[in-house]
Amino acid sequence: MKSAAKSELFRELPAVDEFLRSAAGSSLADVHGAAAVTDAARAVLGRLREEISSGRLDAAGLQLALNGLAEAVEVEVRKSLQPSLRSVINATGVILHTNLGRAPLAQSVLDHIRETAGRYSNLEFTVDTGERGKRDIHVNRLFQKLLSGEGSVHGPIATIVVNNNAAAVLLALNTLAEGGEVVVSRGELVEIGGSFRIPDVMAKSGATLREVGTTNRTRIGDYETAISDRTRLLLRVHRSNFEITGFTEQASTAELVDLGRKRGLPVMEDLGSGALVDLQSFGLHGETTVLDSLRLGVDIVTYSGDKLLGGPQAGIISGRAELIAKLRANSLFRALRVDKLTYAALEATLLAYVKRDHDAIPTLRMMRLEKDEIGVRAEALAKKARSEKLRIEMIDGESVIGGGAAPSSVLPTRLLAVSCNDLSADELAGKLRQSDPPIVARVEEGRVLLDLRTVFPEQDDLIARALDRVH
Repeated sequence: MKSAAKSELFRELPAVDEFLRSAAGSSLADVHGAAAVTDAARAVLGRLREEISSGRLDAAGLQLALNGLAEAVEVEVRKSLQPSLRSVINATGVILHTNLGRAPLAQSVLDHIRETAGRYSNLEFTVDTGERGKRDIHVNRLFQKLLSGEGSVHGPIATIVVNNNAAAVLLALNTLAEGGEVVVSRGELVEIGGSFRIPDVMAKSGATLREVGTTNRTRIGDYETAISDRTRLLLRVHRSNFEITGFTEQASTAELVDLGRKRGLPVMEDLGSGALVDLQSFGLHGETTVLDSLRLGVDIVTYSGDKLLGGPQAGIISGRAELIAKLRANSLFRALRVDKLTYAALEATLLAYVKRDHDAIPTLRMMRLEKDEIGVRAEALAKKARSEKLRIEMIDGESVIGGGAAPSSVLPTRLLAVSCNDLSADELAGKLRQSDPPIVARVEEGRVLLDLRTVFPEQDDLIARALDRVH
């Protein structure tokens, strides 16, 4: 296209101010606000200028674009004002999918947040006396019910909450070991998501790491030999996101506790993804519960709220009341504390545990689903997806826990394996992600795999309709 012709086309474009003064622009501004409409009009007109400049838009095409300018600006402004954080359908079979927000919250949790967050609440107010209170009490009383059971060697257990488990570990190490050494096995120097490593957290806490043993074998004697007058803490870190197999040895928690008692040192265990109930009935084996650790005599246990517990993101610290009091008095605690939304969500989650209503917690309910039950749903969904372009098979597969929890545990499931005549598996997965709401699936061996274990039953029809719309 000649430059003279392009100049003519550029002159056809209205100025942003001109569009805003038009009836359509003024109407959009009344609904969405002048600032948002201005930005949207600038973006749409900018794209038209770019298309003219590159020669992709001729006079006829420009006229069509100008006729639909108001609609294009409205689409752009609505898109710009949409929340970026949105609901998606998790069809991956990864229950605690870190990228998809980990544990979905129970309905009772959502109700409690709505009840307390939209109005004033007694977050730090004692209604009976009219005096200032502490926000800890709303969940500490429930943790005491759940963790001060028969066999606890500490008596009543105290608990505080910070914003995630890394913060819980940081606070505990800084309070109990700043300026001193912390003894930990080389085989437990884990790295969690986002490249956060135990040695890095240790350094930030002001404590010095004292590694003992080897990657695959650490005996209780290694810990004892490493203890000096600078030792402040013995640390056990749960291998929540990896396993060491073969020629291995690990000092038991009971041995560590006995050594700590003998040498007058507290023992801390970072469970990472701590569970409040025995998960063997859910198909998971070998997962230490928080109460297991406390019953063995561990002084401080740190764990996450949004993993196996099935609640909101939080770092939870439970243990001996006098040590928890020290952590609470640390000025870091205020910097790391959580807000009313987290307390409301955590309180409602813990109430489900107190009532033993485990199926109310989506994470636990998904773990408990049987393979045959998932298969029945998958077959019903496949019958509803009638697109002739798709080939849908039922195959056996495995779901995983995810979220750095139970790395070797898998749950048998039934999968929908979907392929398309005109699209590659990656292209089909991309089409599903463009659905509303987006559907996130796995791609393996040239097929899209849908695992309904992590799909809420009311979302099955949404997946069927999305598959029908694939073209």
